[in-house]
Amino acid sequence: MKKIVLTIVLLFPFNVFAFGSHAKSAILMDMDSGRILYGKNTDYTQSVASISKIMTAICVIENTDIEKEVMVGDEINQAYGSGIYVKNGERLKIKDLLYGLMLRSGNDAAMVLAVNTSKSVQKFVDLMNKTAKKIGMKNTTFNNPSGLDERDDGNISSSFDMAILMSYAMKNKSFRKITGTKSYFLKTDMNTYKWDNKNKILHSYKYCTGGKTGYTKKAKRTLVTSASKDNLNLTVVTINDGDDWNDHVSLYEEAFNNYHNYILFKKGWLNIPGENYYGNNLLIKNNVSYPLNDEEVKILKIKYELNKKRKYKNGDEVGMVRVFLGSENVVNEKIYVGVRK
Repeated sequence: MKKIVLTIVLLFPFNVFAFGSHAKSAILMDMDSGRILYGKNTDYTQSVASISKIMTAICVIENTDIEKEVMVGDEINQAYGSGIYVKNGERLKIKDLLYGLMLRSGNDAAMVLAVNTSKSVQKFVDLMNKTAKKIGMKNTTFNNPSGLDERDDGNISSSFDMAILMSYAMKNKSFRKITGTKSYFLKTDMNTYKWDNKNKILHSYKYCTGGKTGYTKKAKRTLVTSASKDNLNLTVVTINDGDDWNDHVSLYEEAFNNYHNYILFKKGWLNIPGENYYGNNLLIKNNVSYPLNDEEVKILKIKYELNKKRKYKNGDEVGMVRVFLGSENVVNEKIYVGVRK
């Protein structure tokens, strides 16, 4: 079996720009590729307060029927701080509680959701930590579903890990709808509610698609938001930032003005210049895109690596397409052999 490598270099003009924030820790990440466009102390860990409710929400959505109606129980007696003020014995849907959790940061909603998803708060916390490990959060420990840190250590994480979490959660249709909702109206058997989203950027910045606020005396101000423009889908996380609203918008504007999401390959048949070993029957199974500024596109390199097999069948993996920024390998996508119909 012989390996061949071909390299293509794409050349474009460039410009220069800079990012900044007032946060103790901050990150600007492309949610599709995971590329970090700006980082400041991204692995610094501390209590992250209510932005940890993003994990609470996605764990509930993935592990229960959000249309199911439940009854509020004694678990709300353990809640303190911000709430939606549901009452013991009140009946409402899991979905309704998720809106109260994400829009109004209801700690009582967090307790009801935890118990109705995993039978107990501790089992739900175990689920949160298991999910964190599964999606690649390496410096995170959850101790409760709310983010409160007065009675325990709270939920410890970093801006990097929270960006990983938001990127993961935003791939879920139900989560995207809930976090991107500006106001929610609800009438139950005991009360009528109107909840406005505490995420001010969602109301004032037209490209914002969602997020979650957080604050405790220990954590200070924490904020996760997301924004999309021209197929560039970004998230910003700031920890301990007294000017977080302005910092988030400034980071988004800087990125949208200087980065573009370049589609490098489209899912399907792949034509490699000068190569016909497999009868031009090569394909990739995913769209391949990457955010780049003009300066970076100038040094973009694409390498095709093919293993020339004498015996192969439809669907076999036969190589890799690798994308480099200078000497840094930033994207890898497997190449398969197929049969054209």
